[in-house]
Amino acid sequence: MEIAMPQKTLADILAARESVYVNCAHPVCCKSTKLDVQALIDRLGPDHGSMHQDLVGLFACSDCKAANRDRRPMFFTVVPDYDGINAKSDRDWKPTFGR
Repeated sequence: MEIAMPQKTLADILAARESVYVNCAHPVCCKSTKLDVQALIDRLGPDHGSMHQDLVGLFACSDCKAANRDRRPMFFTVVPDYDGINAKSDRDWKPTFGR
């Protein structure tokens, strides 16, 4: 029995205010670049998938290409909106100094 994973879209990433970084896997390079999620939506559409398999074919490392290095796979890091998460959890918190 195969269980289908829910598909997360670029619109989901934008709505959650998450940051996405694309990273070069070449050991000499390891360049990391923050992606403009809105620009990706403008180019690919809001319903385009945001998972590795949806994005990996779209990117190559320009630094490695310029240095004539062999092409290595790219990988992605999604960083949650920690400020937003903390603001929600701290909203009702009030310090107490009494004993």
